[in-house]
Amino acid sequence: MTSPSHSPTAIIRTERGLTIAGTRITLYDVMDYVIAQYPPQFIQGLFELTEEQIGAALAYIESNRSEIEAEYQQVIRETEALRQHYEEQNRERLAQIAKQPPKPGTEAAWEKLRAARAKRQSVA
Repeated sequence: MTSPSHSPTAIIRTERGLTIAGTRITLYDVMDYVIAQYPPQFIQGLFELTEEQIGAALAYIESNRSEIEAEYQQVIRETEALRQHYEEQNRERLAQIAKQPPKPGTEAAWEKLRAARAKRQSVA
C-alpha cells in the first residue's frame, strides 16, 4: 500500500493550479517559503498542514522542480499584471480619497501611516 505522502492524489490540479488535496493551498503558496529556505516544519505550521500533506507537497516540488518553478513564475507574472491593472484602474479614486481629511479621532493613526510610507520610500 502506498503511503499518503506518496499518493498520486495528494497533489491535484484545480482551477487555482496545483493544490494540496483537501486544502485551498497551492504549491505556489508553498514555493514562496521553499525558495526562501524556510524549514519544512515552519511551512507545515504556517499552513496548518499534516506531516503527510507537507511531505507530499515537498516531494512533488522536488520531483517536478522545473515544471513547478515555471508555473510559479507564471503565477507571479499574472499576479503582478493584475496588481498593476487594479492600481491603474483605481488610481483616480485613491487620489480622491487621499485628498479627503481624516475622520475625527483618526488623525494620529493617519500621521503614523504617512510617516511609515515616507520612511519606506526613503529606503527604496
